[in-house]
Amino acid sequence: MKKYLKNIEKQIAHNQGKNLFLKSNRVALRFADETKRSLSALHTLTAEEEEILIHYSADKALEEFCRINQYFSFNSHVKEELRSLYREIFTSIKQNKESIESLEKRHFENLKEWLLKSNPFAEKLYAEQEAAIIPVACSEYSEQLQISLLQIDMNTLVAPVLDIGCGKKGALVSYLNERGFETYGLDRFSLLARNTINTDWLEYDYGIERWGTIISNLGFSNHFMHQNLRDDGNYLDYATKYMEILRSLKTGGKFHYAPDLPFIEKYLDPLQYQIKNHDVGEFGYKTSVIQRLR
Repeated sequence: MKKYLKNIEKQIAHNQGKNLFLKSNRVALRFADETKRSLSALHTLTAEEEEILIHYSADKALEEFCRINQYFSFNSHVKEELRSLYREIFTSIKQNKESIESLEKRHFENLKEWLLKSNPFAEKLYAEQEAAIIPVACSEYSEQLQISLLQIDMNTLVAPVLDIGCGKKGALVSYLNERGFETYGLDRFSLLARNTINTDWLEYDYGIERWGTIISNLGFSNHFMHQNLRDDGNYLDYATKYMEILRSLKTGGKFHYAPDLPFIEKYLDPLQYQIKNHDVGEFGYKTSVIQRLR
């Protein structure tokens, strides 16, 4: 199995950064030679092993899409549709009724249609771009920088703490746990730190009066702002989830996030929530700290 998993990683790397919407065939997406050589042995896999490869292929493809553009959004239903595409290609390969060239062309066309269905803005964004796409920047900041940017006072921090969009390393989650604060993180990709949850922040149940502190640096609010600015944006689901997050705070609890969200913060009931905005100097945006009063 290890060689198949490694081959999937190499296949993703083979097409890394290539524009799925390129109109010419100058840099068409292809199966790597190593992938083609390994396809003939797929029939030797058990059903369980094949399912592992299908899930791994889909997960790695999702990581690549989000490496290119962090604003791509994939819910559970969309992820299952992607797995179905990989099940289809695995089945077609085993049936051996179609040429490799035909299979790869159909597979990448299906991938494009799948992406368009879930994130229709992608075609507008990339149809006129070059063959190699420059990724939208998305970085994990150090724990100390996040604490500073988000206006977190370690002397008054109230647990339990939740980090929304904690990043693969979960650096801040680990940092706070090591200092005695019960802390959890959630992110949409496989995570390396303990106390982390692999889930979509729009699908997670935050609970009621559960958290002492919630934090999100260039995560939830950054995506909320992006959705709000787009004509086809999913701003209603984000607004609903934003209010759910606030209701999940204990009385006195705080939601620290950046950038700020003035377009929804102005509608918060001042008897229920206290809003403090802080300039983040050279970064050109503000941090918001929302405290639940009752």
